[in-house]
Amino acid sequence: MLDIGLVDDQQLVRQGIAGLLAISGHARVLWEARNGEEALTLIAQQPVNALLADIRMPEMDGIALVKRLRAQKNSTPVLMLTTFDDAELFSQSLIAGANGFLLKDISLEKLISSLQAIVTGSTFLAEPELLREHHQKKSTLELSERELQILRLLVGGFSNKEIASAIFLAEGTVRNHISNLLAKLDCRDRTQAVLKAINTGLV
Repeated sequence: MLDIGLVDDQQLVRQGIAGLLAISGHARVLWEARNGEEALTLIAQQPVNALLADIRMPEMDGIALVKRLRAQKNSTPVLMLTTFDDAELFSQSLIAGANGFLLKDISLEKLISSLQAIVTGSTFLAEPELLREHHQKKSTLELSERELQILRLLVGGFSNKEIASAIFLAEGTVRNHISNLLAKLDCRDRTQAVLKAINTGLV
């Protein structure tokens, strides 16, 4: 039987999931948390086989929780649950280090099989349409080696003139590359591009 940590800010949802898992006989909720902060405290006290976490929560959401766990070198598998069919949240979950992403309207059988799969080291689990949308979105962010080089220098705080000098290009050419970068990253300025590059792991 799997020991699960359940993280959701809605008590009724927690009670419902805990009851269903108990009935199944395949998993049990060892502890419940209302947000990511509580979950971090509880998992340090009582390790579990996997975490089942909502994405949108006050104080610390599910994505921030996964980031903190991975920063602490905690590899406990995390299955994200949400009522939102949102590809952006899916991408953020994947980047953060979650092991699966499912909508809350799934069947109990699907939930249990997904928990069992991530505990045994399965690759990232998600609804097929979310995976397709993510891969399509990711392909639009593919940058050339030159663009990646310039993006790294932007992250380093280099001006256009300094970038031009560093990689032996005309300053006008650098400006053109940066314009292309902003378009590909769907960013309005270089500050937003730098933040997106860091948050999505592009550099």
